[in-house]
Amino acid sequence: MNRKTADGPLINPSRRDFFLKMAGLGGIALLGTPRLAAAGSNSVLLPFAHGERPLVAYPQKRPLMLMTARPVQLETPFPIFNESLFTPNDAFFVRWHLADFPTRIDSGRFTVNVHGRIKKPLRIRLQDLRTNYDTVEVAAVCQCAGNSRGFFQPRVAGGQWGHGAMGNALWQGVRLRDLLNQAGLKGDAIQVRFNGADKPVLAGTPDFLKSLDIDTALRENVILAYRMNNEPLPLLNGFPLRLIVPGWYATYWVKAVNDIEVLNQEDTQFWMQSAYRIPADPCACVEPGTHPARTVPISRMNVRSFITSVAEGGLVKSGRVHTISGIAFDGGSGIRKVLFSTDGGRHWMDAKLHPEHGKYSFRQWEARFTPKPGHDYRLACLAINHTGESQSSTPRWNPAGYMRNVVETVNVKGV
Repeated sequence: MNRKTADGPLINPSRRDFFLKMAGLGGIALLGTPRLAAAGSNSVLLPFAHGERPLVAYPQKRPLMLMTARPVQLETPFPIFNESLFTPNDAFFVRWHLADFPTRIDSGRFTVNVHGRIKKPLRIRLQDLRTNYDTVEVAAVCQCAGNSRGFFQPRVAGGQWGHGAMGNALWQGVRLRDLLNQAGLKGDAIQVRFNGADKPVLAGTPDFLKSLDIDTALRENVILAYRMNNEPLPLLNGFPLRLIVPGWYATYWVKAVNDIEVLNQEDTQFWMQSAYRIPADPCACVEPGTHPARTVPISRMNVRSFITSVAEGGLVKSGRVHTISGIAFDGGSGIRKVLFSTDGGRHWMDAKLHPEHGKYSFRQWEARFTPKPGHDYRLACLAINHTGESQSSTPRWNPAGYMRNVVETVNVKGV
């Protein structure tokens, strides 16, 4: 039986009970293969090789697409992005890096340790974060760097995500800089490193650690969030405390943060020096099948937009006006314009932008067209941000399958 804390999500008494709960919800059995979550529609077929994904339900989650169970990786079914501006907590994608992820956290005993190149080490309780610091909130997109990797051609190694390794939420918590200022940074501090509650299973596996330069860590909108869409964080999305770095890829959004270390030298551990790196080129790309001569850590998200209201291969009623809707976002410059096309990008028209909910949030848009019977349409959208950046007309390739931002299309037919 699960139980609730006064200020947190469902907490499972043991790892065994966590997996038993998943089995009871149609998720993962302790031994064996995933059990399908719904009798009528129990899998999703993504449009690339080996794209079939079972739908499974984990605690606090509706049925989502299962990528892997250890560590847990769950993808949001794409139609959910047409339901609302903010992605529901129970539909938000999940990406853990290490298999020994927490299935039970006592929020009453949870603390954050702040140490390293500071004048006053801190050990702060969760309740103290909520009562002793200013509460702030930011609407921001959390997107896996490998979102849409399954569409890369030639195919690359790694989790073959569709377009659903992203989500938009209203995050509430405390400014990271308020903690760092209280601790007092020493003059030689150059980076801040974060650790969470997940752990490696094997001794040789590097612990998952990520670092930010001091200037980034001190940004006003970099926060330690304890609420998500006005509710406590789900356990699988980083309860009870998650680092939020608006505009940056989710690899830096460390879950269940319990250790913050200020460094006086560049972080050289695996997750900064070897993993999550992109070609040191303005497009973060190389010729397909080649390797970059030099790489840099991935950081800021590029521009993306999607059509959310119709699916590939859909049939649209001819002779009537259809409103096509979608979303756009970028790394924080804000979306200035979205263009819409019915012929794959040969001709464009301005889409109507919905009100902005912050420059790091999804920006909803809509456009109208009237299909003719028997005609095929290749719907496309192109977002442009306030600095003039937009999506590429042709796919860009890198060996890690990161940062896809090509113009996405949806083929429909008038009937």
